[in-house]
Order: sequence, then C-alpha cells, then structure tokens
Amino acid sequence: MENQVTTEKKKKSPVRLIIIGVVLLTGAIFGYKKIMFALGHEATDNAQVETQITPVLPRVAGYVKHITVKDYDSVKTGQLVVELDDDEMQSQLLQMQADYQAAEADIANARAALNNAVVSLKVNKGSIDLNDVKVKQAKEDFERNQNLFNDQAITKKQLNDSRYSLEQATQQANNSETDLATAQTRIAILQSTIKKTEANLASKQAAIDQQKLKISYTKIYAPAAGRIGKRNVTEGQFVQAGSPLFSIVNDSTYWIIANFKETQINKFYEGMPVEFTLDAFPGVHLNGKIISLSDATGARFSLLPPDNASGNFVKVTQRVPVKIGIDNLSEHKNMLRAGLSVDVTIATN
Repeated sequence: MENQVTTEKKKKSPVRLIIIGVVLLTGAIFGYKKIMFALGHEATDNAQVETQITPVLPRVAGYVKHITVKDYDSVKTGQLVVELDDDEMQSQLLQMQADYQAAEADIANARAALNNAVVSLKVNKGSIDLNDVKVKQAKEDFERNQNLFNDQAITKKQLNDSRYSLEQATQQANNSETDLATAQTRIAILQSTIKKTEANLASKQAAIDQQKLKISYTKIYAPAAGRIGKRNVTEGQFVQAGSPLFSIVNDSTYWIIANFKETQINKFYEGMPVEFTLDAFPGVHLNGKIISLSDATGARFSLLPPDNASGNFVKVTQRVPVKIGIDNLSEHKNMLRAGLSVDVTIATN
C-alpha cells in the first residue's frame, strides 16, 4: 500500500514541476516585456483632454430680460444668447438727446449774437470815419474863426461856438473809438462762448454715443462657436458687469495636456509621435504628436508657487505640462470631452 502511494507521488511530481516552470517562464517573459517596454517608453496617466472655454460676460449691469439658449445648446459665433432690460437706458438716452438739442439752440443763439456784434463793429467803424471828418471840419472852422477873431471880423461868441463844436466832435470821435474797442471785446467773448458751446455739444454727442454703445451691450452675443455649459443665470436676475453668465466650450478643437515627470522628458521633442487612450473608451487607441513642451513646471502656475529658499527643503519630483495634438481629430471628435482622463504613452527608443 505504501509503495502504491509513493508511486503516485512520483507520477505527480513531474506535472507539478512542469506547471511551476511554465508559470515562472510566463512571468519571466511578461516581466521581460514590461521591463523592455519601460526602458523604451515613457507613460503617464496624469493627463486630460483640453479645449478652449470662452466665458460669456455682460459688459453692463442690468436685469436679464430674455435667454435664448439652454444648457449644452450649440451656438454659432455672433448668435444672440442673452438680452438685458434696456428701458432705463433708453429713457436716459432720450434725456441726453434733449440736452443735445438745447445745446444746439445755444450755439445758434451765440452765432446770431456774434453776427450782430460784427454788424455793430462795422457801424462803429463807419461812425469813427464820420466823426473823423467832423473833427477835421470843426478844426478847420475853429482855425478860420480864430484868424477872423484876431482880425476882429467876428465876435467872441462865434469863436467860442466853433471851439465848442470842435470839442464836441473830438469827444464823439473818442466815444466811437471806445465803442469800437467794446465791440471788438464783445466779439472775442462771443467767439469764446461759441467754442465753449461747441465743446459742450461735442461732449453731449460723446455721451449719447456712449449711451447707445451701452444699450448695444444689453444684447449679449456668443463670442465663439461651440456648446453652452451650465447656465449660471435665469430670467429676471440682476447681473453685474463682468459676472460670468455661462461658458462656451469649443467643440471643434481639442488637444491633450500630459503632465510628465521632469525625469521623463529628456528625450521629448516637438512632432514626436504619441499613443493614448481615454478612460471613457479604454479599448480605443488614438495617436497624436507633441506640439510643445511648457517652459515651466506646473507648480510655477499655481496660486502659491513653492519657494525652495524658505523653510525646510524637501525635494519633490516636478511635472512638466506637454501639449499633444490629436491625429484625425474629426474622426474622433464625438468621443472627446474637455476634462476626460487620458493614459499617454510615448516611445523614446
């Protein structure tokens, strides 16, 4: 009986050894392939799909009057997406236009006053010429009467009358000169008034143009084509200028950002072929090429970048963002979504 058991164990031993040998050989082959693959490839799962995301921001504050899109709708560049209530702005515009018309009337009045002043100036110049003639005549009469009085041909009263006429003519001439200077000053004042009124008119026109521009901002158009993300606004809500309403995701252009360790990138170069898979579609292998490597590590772009010169230093392997373009993008566009996780592999041998 014991001999039979011993015989059975001996019969089983070669099979067991064969199985163990096959397992060890398989493990060795698998390990060899893994090692050789690791020596000739660089890989990372710290990667994701990226695209351009454009925020939609109002340029003026106001109440939301109408929203023309829903969550995840497709939009085209320049498509109306949100309209703000502009009733108050329209009323302000009417007031500004009325002020502008009043300023135009002020300019018309100032120009009419200037024309009157110019006419008065011409009259004053004519009066000066006439008074100069009167002064000349009165002077000649006085000189003639002075000679006649010396010859006792006229009376003292006649001589005095001629003297008074000369003084009166001289005073009138002086008054005309004063009136001319006053008229010239008035013209200068009126010209300055017109310039000031014209500047005021230009200012009011600029205010009207600015108000019209603000009114145009109450209609918000899509700055880019793509798909609407989640809306952060509802009709009737008051929004401030610059507050994000929602974002538009560009659904026609995608790329991969892979964050490789700094020890992995020494053989990378632009145009290098890349293979990757999406976690959402693990059985699909996609290809691409390196577009560019960042000139700074990812930590440099953080809100509080590390400062190794302060405190205790602990060395941490940094990661460098690598931008990867996707081959045949149009064929795989339906699978791509911004933010999807990606496994990237790059052959370096």
